[in-house]
Amino acid sequence: MEEYFEASLFSRPFLSAVIVAAGSSVRMGGEDKIFLPISGVPVIARSMLAYENCEDVSEIVVVTKESSIDAIKSAAEKYGITKLKTVVPGGATRAESVKNGVLAVSDEAAFVAIHDGARPLVLPEDISRCAHDAFQFGGAVLAVPATDTIKYGKKNGFVEYTPAREKLFAAQTPQIFDIAVYKTAMERAFRELSDWTDDSRIFENDARKVFLTPGKRYNIKITSPEDILIAEALLKGRDSD
Repeated sequence: MEEYFEASLFSRPFLSAVIVAAGSSVRMGGEDKIFLPISGVPVIARSMLAYENCEDVSEIVVVTKESSIDAIKSAAEKYGITKLKTVVPGGATRAESVKNGVLAVSDEAAFVAIHDGARPLVLPEDISRCAHDAFQFGGAVLAVPATDTIKYGKKNGFVEYTPAREKLFAAQTPQIFDIAVYKTAMERAFRELSDWTDDSRIFENDARKVFLTPGKRYNIKITSPEDILIAEALLKGRDSD
């Protein structure tokens, strides 16, 4: 992977960001979480702004429901998102939505950053740290060490075993990969895996190494109504530092 490291020293690889925001928001009671405001700014706008303000990102592709495409474009215009290349419809699963986004990036893209649209508190510097690791190693994922003890459970409700916590990490986004390798791994995954919720899983399935870039605990994913309150508190605390 030396060529990635050398390239990152002397030039910036073309990095496309695919922001996936095509979920059904079931745990939000049907309300589309990507348009909910956090301190007055919609979730999806905050996610786009992080990539807009990251100097390592060359363009942004958003994947969303067909019915939300115009609203995403309007939000991008309102909040000054100049890097938005296109907004494309999602698929029946998250994996298909990611594929739609990856296939919509520019031909010159060397790397792709895949991000949950519902992670609005990621900072440009978080993205850059992950990107630089990906440029060097071919693939990198923001992640934080697990703080809770994790139990592996059986279907009958009993504990099967307890994995060593010091080896466990909670994966976040962005997850950034060499796009040519990722596309090949993605096609293999669609043949070999039933489904996946984590994009690095398909890199691992292709016997590729993925570097764990230290993440920040404020990079939470909005999944339920109380997460909006948590995000606002985190944002207030972060901005006051």
